[in-house]
Amino acid sequence: MDRFVVGSGRCGSTLLSAMLAEDEALLSVSEFFVGLDRASRFDGDWAPPERFAEILRSGGHAGLDFARRGILLPEIRYPYGAPGSRHRFGEATPWLLQIALAALSEQPDVLFDQLLEFARALPRQTLADQYRAVFRWLAEQRGATAWVERSGSSLEYVDQLIELFPRARFLHLHRDGRESALSMREHAAFRYRVARLYDLPDRDGVRYSFLREYDPSQGVSDSPELTGIIAARAPVEYYGRYWSDQITHGQRALERLDARQLMVLAFEDLIDDTLGSLEAIADFFEFGGDRRAAHQRAAVLVKGEPGRRFPALAPAAQSALAAACRPGMEVIGQVCR
Repeated sequence: MDRFVVGSGRCGSTLLSAMLAEDEALLSVSEFFVGLDRASRFDGDWAPPERFAEILRSGGHAGLDFARRGILLPEIRYPYGAPGSRHRFGEATPWLLQIALAALSEQPDVLFDQLLEFARALPRQTLADQYRAVFRWLAEQRGATAWVERSGSSLEYVDQLIELFPRARFLHLHRDGRESALSMREHAAFRYRVARLYDLPDRDGVRYSFLREYDPSQGVSDSPELTGIIAARAPVEYYGRYWSDQITHGQRALERLDARQLMVLAFEDLIDDTLGSLEAIADFFEFGGDRRAAHQRAAVLVKGEPGRRFPALAPAAQSALAAACRPGMEVIGQVCR
């Protein structure tokens, strides 16, 4: 069975992915798809092995400007600077090395080489079957019998996931949009993303349209404007708008699924009733077996609900953010006052 956890940015899915990873019989793959090359990761029905291997080697450029300025995004787990590590901080590093494989092995470079060797030896088959083969192979390396993939902001491309894996099961994890938006506002990559989407000015009034894109033929771009983009925090309503846009886009795609293919879970419920939520997830994904010990280990990871940022906002900012989040909140069935 193909299994995916999808959600908006900063919805709590990173924690859920870590909780699922406490089950030794389950391969919990984190951030596999989101950073692969957008033009090729879901492109085409068939994937010759060498082309598929190139897809797996792709991505990783988006974080180079951050690295150039000494910003290591918190999700990155590749052991830069460790003995034997192939890549140095600030170099172009394949996406899968940065998070997914680094979370699965203390020697991600070795695992990556083995993965590419495996991919090149696959028969010519559909792109979906190529990915399935990779997930099964990764599961076997860890002695797991099932897999589930989770990437941040995956609602942005969940329509493509559904097209590629039409019989998959999807768990949609959502969180109060106001808190997700305010969490995104504190994250450099989301400040960059929001500025890019809505062409916002940086702290010095320079608009994103003046920011040069990364060009592999020219090396890492050194745009001084990016420093201002990262430092700037756009008005809160833009992050609320971004969150609502993700939710409404994802909802349109998820509505195409059969009822048996979709489970919707609030992050707040996951925190309040962790064991009950994990049991429901296991039933939905049909993991099978006795998962109680794994669920107990996973529950230890929950430290309570993160502190809420929304009440600390000035009244005008609260009103603006609530209005921006209202379309998405209505989709997930919550009241946004």
